[in-house]
Amino acid sequence: MQIIERNILDYFPSDLELLEKIVAKCHLCDISYQRKHIVFGEGGNNARLIIIAEAPGAREDELGKPFVGRSGELLTKMIENAIGIKREDVYISNIIKCRPPNNRNPLNDEAMACLPYLEKQIEIIKPEIILCLGSISFHYLNNSTLSITKARGNIFDYKGIKLIPSFHPSYLLRNPSAKKKSYRDMLLIKSLLKDTIAQ
Repeated sequence: MQIIERNILDYFPSDLELLEKIVAKCHLCDISYQRKHIVFGEGGNNARLIIIAEAPGAREDELGKPFVGRSGELLTKMIENAIGIKREDVYISNIIKCRPPNNRNPLNDEAMACLPYLEKQIEIIKPEIILCLGSISFHYLNNSTLSITKARGNIFDYKGIKLIPSFHPSYLLRNPSAKKKSYRDMLLIKSLLKDTIAQ
């Protein structure tokens, strides 16, 4: 008898709205019991660019939306002014969908429990580029121990999709001198998106 192996992603619906309903009922880790809202993600369902950070913060937990507040304002400027596309035309999500207590970094078991949901989102949307904001999202999507300082400026691969690491907007707010490097990362994305249109 032949055993057919199936990927866990095969069991998830290939529809973002249905997937979000599943995530809304998820209690695979302890922090799910403390959330006010899941922060599933938002943006264009056919986005050419997906932006991924590590986890929602307090304001995101309140509203159920990614990147609100000062970090969100800066991210919007990065998308619209440097890359040259509207924020609503990209898709924005996180490694985990619930806010960790006191905005701490996600624990490994929390990230591993939630990661299949993100992997399915990427599979459904089929972007050309993934922008990882910060070392945590880069680590979980690239299985790399490189610091974001060493990783940024390079193009990596995620299942045939170009993966570009850069600084998280909250880091840029604390370290304005890093904005020039981040700006170069956004210009790289802009160039890659133009190249695919030209082909």
